[in-house]
Amino acid sequence: MKNYTKYKKQFFAPQGVTMDWVKKSVIDKPPVWCSVDLRDGNQALIIPMSLEEKLKFFNVLVSLGFKEIEIGFPAASETEYEFCRTLIEQNLIPDDVTIQVLTQSREHIIKKTFEAIDGAKNAIVHLYNSTSVAQREQVFKKEKAEIVEIAKFGAKLLKEYRKTAKGNVRFEYSPESFTGTEPEFAAEICNEVLDIWQPTKDDKVIINLPVTVSHSMPHVYANQVEYMCKNLHGRENVIISLHPHNDRGCAVADSELGLLAGGDRIEGTLFGNGERTGNVDIITLALNMFSQGIDPGLDFTDLPKITETYEEVTRMRVYERQPYSGKLVFAAFSGSHQDAIAKGMKWREDGKDEYWTVPYLPIDPTDVGRAYEADVIRINSQSGKGGIGYILETQFKMVLPMKMREAFGYHVKSVSDHAHKELSPQEVYDILMQDFVNRQTVVKVVNEQYLPTGEGVTGNVTVSVGGVETTHFVTGNGRLDCVSNALKAATGKAFTLESYTGHALEETSSAKAASYVSVTAGGKTFWGVGIHGDIMKSSVKALVSALNRMIEGENA
Repeated sequence: MKNYTKYKKQFFAPQGVTMDWVKKSVIDKPPVWCSVDLRDGNQALIIPMSLEEKLKFFNVLVSLGFKEIEIGFPAASETEYEFCRTLIEQNLIPDDVTIQVLTQSREHIIKKTFEAIDGAKNAIVHLYNSTSVAQREQVFKKEKAEIVEIAKFGAKLLKEYRKTAKGNVRFEYSPESFTGTEPEFAAEICNEVLDIWQPTKDDKVIINLPVTVSHSMPHVYANQVEYMCKNLHGRENVIISLHPHNDRGCAVADSELGLLAGGDRIEGTLFGNGERTGNVDIITLALNMFSQGIDPGLDFTDLPKITETYEEVTRMRVYERQPYSGKLVFAAFSGSHQDAIAKGMKWREDGKDEYWTVPYLPIDPTDVGRAYEADVIRINSQSGKGGIGYILETQFKMVLPMKMREAFGYHVKSVSDHAHKELSPQEVYDILMQDFVNRQTVVKVVNEQYLPTGEGVTGNVTVSVGGVETTHFVTGNGRLDCVSNALKAATGKAFTLESYTGHALEETSSAKAASYVSVTAGGKTFWGVGIHGDIMKSSVKALVSALNRMIEGENA
């Protein structure tokens, strides 16, 4: 590409880090979760949420288990202020939930912010100012000392206003644009704030380290987190919060490595909605932990409903391939994938593994409100016999023989390819019923009468071929063999009865039976299916169906 030389790295790799966090392989406990959907997410919407929509979304976040929710920037607009007051005055905030509000280091904004949270039982006031080289030089045109004074000014005001505030008010500070800030300066400004607030064991302070703009690979951010953890005053009384954005597509990785490096808390959004490419997707991050056997402390057992509400209030759309949440993330179209999933499901049903290890599915779709039938095995021209057989067996109790699965699979793939569309399970079943079951297009058996004779069976079988009926006295090693011989005599066709299997469609005495028969002729195999209340009659219907498919193939 052209113009690549006009770019350079804008991050600072910290010195003196040991990277001991690299030795950890898993996150063994969930972080403190803080949703910023109603502030960071909302400000990134083309049409910000109305008061009613924000209230609806707040209730969803509470129901999911969030205990800290950033609800907005109360001094920014009347809607933001009114939303905060509505939550408090209408007593809509559960006692165990803390609301968080954002403020700049400006006195009239801080004053308005404390007015907004007046009466809240639990609140976090989140102070921020930009600290990066680019922001200092280009936006504020201030030296480091002047940037530090901005932070100290706000920190002192928060401390003063808290003295008269009702309820439990905690503090948070963000050196905004942290990833573009020299680590030494980031630690310096945070320590100046901490020295003012003087956190204790019972009054901890949150230091938030935002990836306001992602500049580096995830391990660099993790090293920055490690550096801060080692250089902050009173670390035992500081909660290290991470707020990754997704400019490089690394927000989840930044978060996971940042937690390994010492982070305690995550600020993010559902589905990753946020400025530019978005924030870290808390659903993905939480379910990544879930897939490793860690309870994330959030409830995503009905992802379809969460998705529906999110799309309604934000007017955004969840991408079909969004991890865990997208409509197609559990879908397998590939034949080899479908076969492996079907066999993995059978392995699990047989009780051979207490843990979820089904190939291609990192978690059980039903754990997040998805259905195997509708979401996992999807049929199109790329599908295979395993997936098609799995759908027929699990949804319609039709257990096709393995060799028939292959033949029927090719048939279904051809239908999908010519129609150039995905086929629903019902459409797959309809193809089976229409093209293979009880087929009597040319030939049909009109009547059968049998008499056992020693080791075999003798009978009179009346066959209709193209509407012309003939009766044949035949013998065979069984009733189905008798019918086969009668069909050969009536049609003049040479074929071999290759295989026969059958099963009940339900576990009741009055259940119908399904039979599967294959015949071979000229080196080709033709399958037919019969369904009837009598297993023997169903096998005859399956044989007739196979023969009709053979004749239709000859006439095609």
